[in-house]
Amino acid sequence: MIVNNISTMIGHRKTDISEVAKIANLSYNTVYNLYYDKTKGIDFETLNKLCYTLNCTVSDLIKYVPDKQ
Repeated sequence: MIVNNISTMIGHRKTDISEVAKIANLSYNTVYNLYYDKTKGIDFETLNKLCYTLNCTVSDLIKYVPDKQ
């Protein structure tokens, strides 16, 4: 399973959705949906902008956790 850590990263940076959206030049709805894990996927360009804005790597934003069998 892929785990979305975007809300955690935004929280660690002590910022909010609107500030991240503004700096990353993304729509508020895009960041909101990622923050609340309401998406089925994420575009590479969006990942790139979030990594730049949050000063992190892709592996900080999303992680792979094996499903329990």
